[in-house]
Amino acid sequence: MAGFRSLARQVRDQGCDTALRRYSLRKCLERFAPYGHRATWDHLCRRHGFGPDDRELDPARLVAALEELEEARTVWLAYEEEFAARRRREKHGGLRALGALDDWHRDVWGGNGVVRCGDPAVHPTDPLPEVVRRLVTALEDGPGEACPVCAGARIAWAGGSGDGTWYGPVCGDCGVEVPRAVLTPGALARAREVRGRPLVPAA
Repeated sequence: MAGFRSLARQVRDQGCDTALRRYSLRKCLERFAPYGHRATWDHLCRRHGFGPDDRELDPARLVAALEELEEARTVWLAYEEEFAARRRREKHGGLRALGALDDWHRDVWGGNGVVRCGDPAVHPTDPLPEVVRRLVTALEDGPGEACPVCAGARIAWAGGSGDGTWYGPVCGDCGVEVPRAVLTPGALARAREVRGRPLVPAA
């Protein structure tokens, strides 16, 4: 199975036909997709001006989309490296208990769904690297009162049906499923209060 870097080389390979290069970009999202596979693909299509099913398109658009994805991946992998180093130091110091943040990291290791959006058509419009940096800052700074991505305060509790979907806070402004570890107890309590009252995402 090809890794992210190998697939990225195929996207850039001018000797490959455009359909294969597009396919390789789509396969990159199986290795790193901050919003989840479908939402990240929708984001890249919108930002770089190609349709989700286009087979023949300007290869420069594919490369530009890849570069955005690569930069976001670099930001996240640097954070993961620092996080792993911190855990090693903590274990060496005798701290082995895992907290909520550690549990969340286990589910998103590698960056897939690190800022997951349950609705593939509703996601932040800012560049992926900027969004990932905002999340990393929130993870490093500790719990806050608002969405770490858009600073929106319209957060509601979602899920709980037992069907395996997201169970937790969701931002009504940008559509991100907010990690509980980046919200204060007060913000989590307010999100639970608006559970069941759907928030219409901003356009």
